[in-house]
Amino acid sequence: MVDRKDLARFVTGENMEVEELPWGPHEWLSRPGLVEADELLLVRVRMPAGKAHQFHRHPEMEEIIYVVSGKAEQWVQKESRVLGPGEIAHIPKDIVHGTYNPFDEELVFLAILSPAKIEGPPLIDVYEEEPWRHLKEPMSF
Repeated sequence: MVDRKDLARFVTGENMEVEELPWGPHEWLSRPGLVEADELLLVRVRMPAGKAHQFHRHPEMEEIIYVVSGKAEQWVQKESRVLGPGEIAHIPKDIVHGTYNPFDEELVFLAILSPAKIEGPPLIDVYEEEPWRHLKEPMSF
C-alpha cells in the first residue's frame, strides 16, 4: 500500500500514469495511488481518428466528458450529439454511453468520474448487446 505522504500533490508529464487502451492512450492525472483521491478520477484521453470507447456503463460512478480538442460523437443512452471543445456530456451512474471519433482528427477529452473508490467493476461493456449493437456497429481493434 502506498503511504499517503508519498502521493503527488502536483501531476505533470513526468509523473502521470499512461495506460495504452484500444481506443487511445489514457493519461491518468488523478486516481488513488497517484494522488490522495477518494472521490475523483481524472483521465485525459487522446483518441485517434476512427477509434471509439464503445457503449459501456459504470455501475457505481457518474462521469463528465469534457472535450478539449477535436470532436466527439457522444452517446448517452440512445441520444447522440457531436460535441466540440469546451462542451460536456454528463452521464449518471449505470447509464449506457459511448464516445466515438468518426472524424479525421484526434479527439482529446477529459473524463472525470466519481467516486474514485468502488466495490464492483469500473465498467461493463455492452456494445455487443441489443439495442446498442444496432445503434452503432461494434468495432474490432
